Amino acid sequence: MTNLPRKKATRGALSPLRNCRAGAVRAIWVVGLCLSLAACGSLSGMLGRGGGVVAPASQAPPPYQGEQIGSGPARVALILPMTQASGPSVVGTSLRNAAELAWAEAGNNDITLLVKNDRSTPEGARAAAQVAFSEGAELIIGPLFASSVREVGPVARGAGKPVIAFSTDTSTAGPELFLLSFLIESYVDRIVDFAASKGEKSIAALIPDNDYGRVAESEFQQAAARDNIRVMTIEHYQPRTMPAAVQKIAALHDQIDSLFLPEQADAMQAMSQALAAAGINGKRVQILGTGLWNDARVLNLAALQGAWFAAPENGGFNAFAARYRAKYHSDPTRIATLAYDAVSLAAALAHTQGSQRYSPNVLTNRSGFNGADGVFRFRSDGTNERGLSVLQINNGVAVPLSPAPRSFSGTASAT
Repeated sequence: MTNLPRKKATRGALSPLRNCRAGAVRAIWVVGLCLSLAACGSLSGMLGRGGGVVAPASQAPPPYQGEQIGSGPARVALILPMTQASGPSVVGTSLRNAAELAWAEAGNNDITLLVKNDRSTPEGARAAAQVAFSEGAELIIGPLFASSVREVGPVARGAGKPVIAFSTDTSTAGPELFLLSFLIESYVDRIVDFAASKGEKSIAALIPDNDYGRVAESEFQQAAARDNIRVMTIEHYQPRTMPAAVQKIAALHDQIDSLFLPEQADAMQAMSQALAAAGINGKRVQILGTGLWNDARVLNLAALQGAWFAAPENGGFNAFAARYRAKYHSDPTRIATLAYDAVSLAAALAHTQGSQRYSPNVLTNRSGFNGADGVFRFRSDGTNERGLSVLQINNGVAVPLSPAPRSFSGTASAT
C-alpha cells in the first residue's frame, strides 16, 4: 500500500489511512493504492455567518470572469453556477471554495483548476465546456443543474473527455458522464432494504406529485418487490390534497407496519401536522424517509420522532465544514462536499495514475473511493453507488441505527 506524498502537516491536514481516527479523516482507495482525501462538515445553513456593516451601494461588482487555481500539468475544468440572474450565487461560491480547499489540502501540485462560470444556464455551461477543452482540459467537474449537464455531455463526448457532474437526475448520466451527486435511488434502496432486514412486511407510501416523488416511487416499487415487502397502497398528493391522502393511509389501520414518505424538508411541517391530525406517528407505524430529512426543520417535528431515513454519516461533513469555516469564515452549502471530493479525486488520480488518470477503467474501479461523505463508486452507466447510514429521529437528533459501509466488495450492484 502506497501513501501519497504530502506537504508538511497542518491542522486539518490528511494523514494516511492507517493513522485515521473515526470521524476525523478518511481515505480514498484507487486500484490498490491508499490515496487520502480529506473528510468532513456541519449541517448548519448554506449561507455564511452574518454581521458587519453593509457597504454603501456604489456600483455592482464586476461579473465573474473565471480563474485558474494551481499550475499542475493535469488541467481540470470546474464548471459552476458562479452567478445567476439576480447576481452572485451562494451555491456556486461554496462549490468553488470547496474545490480550492481540496486542491490546497491535496499536498501536491499535479493539477490546474480552470474555474468557469456557466451563469446558471445551459447555454453558459456549453460555452464554458468548449472554452475549457480549447484550454486543454482533460476532465470536467460539474455542472450542477441537469439542463446544463445535458449541454455539456455532447461537447465532452466530441472531445473524448470524461465529466463528473453534480446533477441528481440520472437521465443525464451515461458512459464517461458520471454523477457524483446524492441520488434519490440510493436513499430509497438503503432505507427499504433496511426496513426489510428489520422485519417490515407490509408498507404504504405517500408520494408528492413532483419530479422527486416520481423518481422515488419508481425506485420504491422496485426495492419493495426485491425485498418481498407487500405494498398495500400508494397515495399521491399535492399540497392542497395532502390531508386527504394522509387520511386514506390512516384508514388502513393495522394493515401496514411501515410508511414510506419521500418528501422534502420544506414541506415536512405541513406533512407532520397532517400525520398528527390523522393519528399517525412513530409508535403506530414505522415512518421511512430519505436523506433530505437530515435537516433541523424535520428532526424537531413531533410526528417524525422515531422515523428512519437513509443519509451519509454526519461526521465527515462536519469536519469538512469546520475546515471550510476556518478558511472562508462562512458555512458551506451541504453539497459543497461534491466539489471537494471531485477535486480531491482528480488530484489523487493525477498524482498516481499517469496518462490513464481519468480513463473509464480508473474512474469505475470496483473498490471505489472514500471521500468526505463516505465511500462511493461510479458505475459504467454513469450513476453512482454510495455507502449510506440509516438514522433514527430521536428527540430532535439523528441517531445512527446502521452505520455506512467503509468499503465496497465485488462488482458494483445493478441497483
